[in-house]
Amino acid sequence: MTITNDSEFKTAIAKLPKAGQRQVGARFAESVLALCKDSRVKHAIATAMRADITEDELAAALDSAKKASVDSFTQCGKECDWHSQAGHFVAEAALACLKPSASPAWEAAMHARMARTSESIATGQGTENAEAAVQYRILAEFMKD
Repeated sequence: MTITNDSEFKTAIAKLPKAGQRQVGARFAESVLALCKDSRVKHAIATAMRADITEDELAAALDSAKKASVDSFTQCGKECDWHSQAGHFVAEAALACLKPSASPAWEAAMHARMARTSESIATGQGTENAEAAVQYRILAEFMKD
């Protein structure tokens, strides 16, 4: 399967069960994890990627990601630097794949893209939709499994 645009991307995501959306959403978040230094986010993503997650583990990971998201948001005041903003979007991506939603993988993907965009602003480089291409590849590989 080859995914070349967001329309195909959304269609492929919609075919996944909720657990599959959670797992691939976590992979999207993992692709930008280097932009976030919060160990709670790293743990939440690792937990969300597991196929054998229990409801209690899911709830604990959701709570942890939620706290990390709130903490990272409070660091982003009106004088926010873009690196902090990138970290916040990574936390949001982790949260998106864990919380109940109609399309957790899509939401995680969008937050991951925002993290990458924030990083590109901080470094003065353009993204040229590179994160979208990475996500298309991640989803195509996930669908093969």
